[in-house]
Amino acid sequence: MPDCAGFPARPVSPDDLDLICRHREAMFLEAGGIAADLSVMGAHFRPWLRERLADGRYYGFVLLDAGIPIAGIGLMTLDWPPHPNHPEQDRRGYVLNVYVEPGHRRRGLASALMELADAEFARRGVGFAVLHATDAGRPVYAGLGWQATAEMAKRIG
Repeated sequence: MPDCAGFPARPVSPDDLDLICRHREAMFLEAGGIAADLSVMGAHFRPWLRERLADGRYYGFVLLDAGIPIAGIGLMTLDWPPHPNHPEQDRRGYVLNVYVEPGHRRRGLASALMELADAEFARRGVGFAVLHATDAGRPVYAGLGWQATAEMAKRIG
C-alpha cells in the first residue's frame, strides 16, 4: 500500500460504495448544495456507482488513518474525441469526488490524492484530464498545475 502524505492509500473497491456516496453528498453540501436536490442525486448516483465500481470504470483511492478512511478521490477514463489538448488520444481522464474529512484538512491530503491521480492516469496511458472544482478546491488544483478552461453548461428541459 503506497504512503500518501503520511497516510496509507489503497484503491477503491465495491465495498467503498457507502463511503463514496457519503463523501460526494458532503462535498456538494459544503459547496452550497441543497439537501433535497442532493437526496435525489444520491438515489440515482448509488446504482450508477455500484455498477462502475464493479466493472472498474470508476477507480480511485482512499487514504486511511489507523484503518479508517479519511479522504478519497474518484477517477474515470472517458471516451472523448481527439482534441487540441489531446490530439492523439481518443479519451481523457476525469477526476471527481475529491473529499477530505474535516478533521484531516490542511495537511496536504487533497494534493497527495491528486498526485496519485496523475500517476494512475499516466499508468493507464491517459495524457489529459479534467475536473470540476469547488471554490475550496480551486487553489489546490491551480497549485498543482491545473488550469481553468472555457467550458460552459446548460440544463436542458
